[in-house]
Amino acid sequence: MKRIAMVHTVRPVLASFPKLLEEVVGEPLKIHNLLDEFLASDPAEIGYFSEENRNRLLYDLKACELTKADLIVVTCSTLTPAVQLIRPFISVPVIAIDDAMTEQAVRIGRKIKVVATAMSTLKPTIAKLEQEAAKLGLTIEVDAQDHEAAYTAMRAGDMETHDRLVLDMISQVKGYDCIVLAQASMGHLQQQSQQIAGVPVLASPILCCGMVKERLQGGR
Repeated sequence: MKRIAMVHTVRPVLASFPKLLEEVVGEPLKIHNLLDEFLASDPAEIGYFSEENRNRLLYDLKACELTKADLIVVTCSTLTPAVQLIRPFISVPVIAIDDAMTEQAVRIGRKIKVVATAMSTLKPTIAKLEQEAAKLGLTIEVDAQDHEAAYTAMRAGDMETHDRLVLDMISQVKGYDCIVLAQASMGHLQQQSQQIAGVPVLASPILCCGMVKERLQGGR
């Protein structure tokens, strides 16, 4: 049985992602979950991902390494830039939640809208999109917005309010080739968002799970 270790920063993703992963992979997995809420709450409070937080993530990934996992998955987009820095120091392949999503987004169109709830996610997601575009020699135009009230509702466990606020934000997005839902906690709204927006809407959980499946089967 394949073994996957995961680092989560919010409880709704911890509750939903492992089941989704097994469904997409199509076989039982031995999954080890590590929840570190501080790595989401602290950047949201101070406005950036500090050196101390990078060190904390390094220790989390080292802990995951000790589970003898075949892959490690980090399910928080805020952590992606730090994941890229830390990867060379981890002996197990590490997949960031938005790797597959950002790769796909830059292939869809040049004008991309990033929608988030936590402000701390915006800069990392924009940077990752620009990085993927540069790999392909593409120039993209990215606009982004957050909704802190939705993030607060999610952190309080009020997903009904969170979902209503996010979908209202999506309804106001016009004139883009695609929309990126920057956080895994928004992933369950992908289909509704796409119906509202009338353009491709990308969510990281399902695309990340597809990447995990490919890696486990010996793909890139």
